[in-house]
Amino acid sequence: MKFDLIDLRLFIAVAEQNNLTKGAELVFLAPSSASHRIKQLEAHLETQLLVREPRGVTLTKAGDIVLRHAKKALATLEQMQSELYPFTDSMQTHVKLWANTNAIHTYLPDDLGQFLELHPHVKLILEEHGSDEIADAVAKGEIEIGIVAEQELNSEVMLFPYKHDRLVLIVPSRHKLAGAESIKFDQLVDFPFVILNEGSAIHTFTMNKAAMLNKHLNIRAQVKSFDAVCRMVSSNVGVAIVPHDSVCHQHELALSIIEIDETWSKRDLMICVNKHKELGSLVTELLRYLTKQKVRPGTL
Repeated sequence: MKFDLIDLRLFIAVAEQNNLTKGAELVFLAPSSASHRIKQLEAHLETQLLVREPRGVTLTKAGDIVLRHAKKALATLEQMQSELYPFTDSMQTHVKLWANTNAIHTYLPDDLGQFLELHPHVKLILEEHGSDEIADAVAKGEIEIGIVAEQELNSEVMLFPYKHDRLVLIVPSRHKLAGAESIKFDQLVDFPFVILNEGSAIHTFTMNKAAMLNKHLNIRAQVKSFDAVCRMVSSNVGVAIVPHDSVCHQHELALSIIEIDETWSKRDLMICVNKHKELGSLVTELLRYLTKQKVRPGTL
């Protein structure tokens, strides 16, 4: 490769500023040096990337392509650096935590906010994954700690109680199901659904449960948060399956909560760690904080 990261950062800055001098300032280069680097980049790629004009520059079609890929390349490198933090010399200041949808959208924001206030130098890397994926990652040593829904999981993980919760059905207060005490899942799969976006753990979980009945959910709307789910249901867009504690504060909405009569509706949240590996001191401190237990490194 005949160009480097400085060239890519410079090109992005110039393209976003539509000005060579301003772009050069953002990456701490002299305009003459920046101009030379851009010309070399064009020579190496054998195509013109910028159209020089009296008041600035504009991108050619080739320049648009390079800009798109340059941004992706730098973002990928930044993500790589972030994921490498737990394995670097500064790992004691970084915690990588995977959690399911319920934990991330309900309890973790407050708990982690308080934990980070007590540890201002800690950097948290939080990712959303399904419970099975989290448990497998913990068992393989890819991460030290995760938060999952209680269920049959990888036998190599140890579980600590975190929060009690359950999945419930919410419907508009005037829906024909409103007022029912409980319902089986196969009785509701044909109703229009509101659900979190594809890729969320609860989206995958719900779709899998429907597939086990040889059914396809009628998804009428996909949104980004449980608050949005509740508001869409209240507006009669559809019904939804959500954690009970995600709707308990939605008193102003016209919703009816119905228990789901399935063994899998009980979704107590558990913290999982590897049975055979010693936890680092910072992860142990996080485990102690989230479980309110006195857990020492090396005792698991």
